[in-house]
Amino acid sequence: MKNKKQKAFTLTTQYRLVCGFTLIEVLLVVVLVGMLAGVGIPIYQALQSRNDLDIASSAVAQNLRRAQILAQAVDGDSAWGTRIQTGGVVVFKGSSFASRDQDYDETFEISSSIVSSGLSEVVFSKLAGFPQTTGTVTLISQASEKKNITINSKGTVSY
Repeated sequence: MKNKKQKAFTLTTQYRLVCGFTLIEVLLVVVLVGMLAGVGIPIYQALQSRNDLDIASSAVAQNLRRAQILAQAVDGDSAWGTRIQTGGVVVFKGSSFASRDQDYDETFEISSSIVSSGLSEVVFSKLAGFPQTTGTVTLISQASEKKNITINSKGTVSY
């Protein structure tokens, strides 16, 4: 019986289980995670910037079309317009943004990282829906990507 205990003792000491990780294994994992984050974060930021620009350009185009439709429908017996500014787009009732009826304002927020240039205010005549001003709105992202939204003399919005 002593022999069996002695054999069992020697087997457990020879094949002892090792639990845990070595320092090199932990450092290797930390380095790999750091490399993945270093590659992934700039890609994510570029994707987010492009997405913000796409959302902003769609919002501007849709709000221009909404103001035109409200003007053509002679909603409130008034002209309707759109004001494009950093951080948002406002559809307003009236012949200008300064003299608008604020009770009818419809505001759509866009990312504050998007900067607009070009046309800032477009007013559509009632019934016909023709814009009083034509031109291009340029939206610029932080990554210097640009989207142009053009409105012609017939009121066609293209982007």
